[in-house]
Amino acid sequence: MKKIVIIALILAVTAFSLSAKEPVKTVKPIVMDTKMFKEMVFDYEKNPTEWKYVGDKPAIIDFWAAWCAPCKKLSPILDELAVEYGEDIVIYKINVDEEKELAANFGIRSIPTILFIPLNDKPQVAQGALPKDALKEVIDSFLLNKSAQKTEK
Repeated sequence: MKKIVIIALILAVTAFSLSAKEPVKTVKPIVMDTKMFKEMVFDYEKNPTEWKYVGDKPAIIDFWAAWCAPCKKLSPILDELAVEYGEDIVIYKINVDEEKELAANFGIRSIPTILFIPLNDKPQVAQGALPKDALKEVIDSFLLNKSAQKTEK
């Protein structure tokens, strides 16, 4: 009886491992510091006069603070958007209390401030906790240019 249980257990584990698909990727906003920003987004010290995005996907940067109520409201929405848009965009979060130099360089005076960065255009800024549908509209039309793609077809 013991051998039958062991064999059944081995068969069950083998069947489960064979049927298991690729692990689900958890996509979340990336918490960014000044060094990461310069490496992955824009090095404003090397190029202080002209915007030069170095990323390979459109991006959103959320300038926030832990004590900010609207920031707390926006955070789960950005988490949802990170999952929904998966590999199409990247979402970064910059804590203005921890990254004062970066916040100062971008003139962040009100939070949340959201920076929308397309691949081949200048970024746009929005202030306040935008609702999810407004964020999706900006992502689709400005970052991913989906409205232009629909009219071209």
